[in-house]
Amino acid sequence: MSHLSPTCARVAVAAGLLIGSIAVSWAAGAMAVGACAAYGYAYDFKQLTDARSAALAKCVGSKCKVVGVMQHACGAFAIDGHKPCGPAGYAFAAQLAQAENLALQYCYQYGGRDCVIRAFACDAKG
Repeated sequence: MSHLSPTCARVAVAAGLLIGSIAVSWAAGAMAVGACAAYGYAYDFKQLTDARSAALAKCVGSKCKVVGVMQHACGAFAIDGHKPCGPAGYAFAAQLAQAENLALQYCYQYGGRDCVIRAFACDAKG
């Protein structure tokens, strides 16, 4: 009986690692933006279609649309802090800092003068 316990323990550990890796590989996220700084995001969904639907549902405002998806990545949304209905930028990258920097750059590129990050999200591995 003493040989059965270590074997069961090894099987349990292997099963846990397998299940954990499957869950991470399913990670999917999306970001939606709309007029006047409206946004919604979703992360760590099993399917991209579910993440897209959830992001749209969370975007409270007019003209909301999904602007990107995240799989092992991050997304960021920047607006002009003094003109929320004005210039905005969004970006997706492997790391959060990269996504935020790009979103701010796009906000400034489109005419923003006081751009700030309004929202950000990363999936399980972003």
